Amino acid sequence: MDLFLVVAPVFGTNCTLVVPGPEGTLPDGAARPCVIVDAGAGVVPGVVELVREQGLAPRAVLATHGHADHTWDAAELCALYGVPFWIHEADAYRLADPLGTIESAPPAGRDGRVVPGPLAAALAAGGARLEDYRAPDDVRTFGTAGEPGAGARERLDLDGVLVDALHAPGHTQGSTLYLPVAVRPDSSGDGGTASVSASGAEAGVVLAGDVLFAGSVGRTDLPGGDGETMQRTLRDVVGRLDDSLQVVPGHGPLTTIGRERRTNPYLRGL
Repeated sequence: MDLFLVVAPVFGTNCTLVVPGPEGTLPDGAARPCVIVDAGAGVVPGVVELVREQGLAPRAVLATHGHADHTWDAAELCALYGVPFWIHEADAYRLADPLGTIESAPPAGRDGRVVPGPLAAALAAGGARLEDYRAPDDVRTFGTAGEPGAGARERLDLDGVLVDALHAPGHTQGSTLYLPVAVRPDSSGDGGTASVSASGAEAGVVLAGDVLFAGSVGRTDLPGGDGETMQRTLRDVVGRLDDSLQVVPGHGPLTTIGRERRTNPYLRGL
């Protein structure tokens, strides 16, 4: 499996191109199927360059959760490569209002001018024009938007790229861990989901979004976050992952589950 990272200029979001190893042999000269995870603001040029240089064929764009710093460039990448956008059903509502679902209404200063929240200010500083935002045209969801089901797992077949989606709410209602499994080069189509019971440890890597960082975890004080739910996720979902898994967090350096189990203060005693 190959991983390629593009760090977004806004909040340093890790946009990851994942190229799982094929179950069979790809035809000579065939582009390698990949998925793009967390298309933060400003990553399009870097993604396009990597796709060209590495001979990749994007099959889908995924989001670990619906915060705007993980979805801002998704529509452009989906349109560019003609692929769908995947997100947990519980976070899909955020796509229609990327700022309003993460920040409170911006206050007006004494002069009557609206003072933007930190995300809006960071987006503008990073060169993103707020008026240019649009949601992806082809949005596909998995899971449910009801009571959070921490640990619920589905296998996504993304036009032949198999990825296990593991529901991990707490940072947001629909936060998801992704465990890439394999590529089926003989598979094509519109993709879908299927329930599985495997541990997913064979994937070798987990894309954790803002659930788990090196030395920390995602905040729960934003709209849709919940501290008690996060504790259950850390105990019952993250805590059951294999120590050998490499962790690609939504921001910051890569780590492993084993390292975080030993050193992350938020995982102690769980």
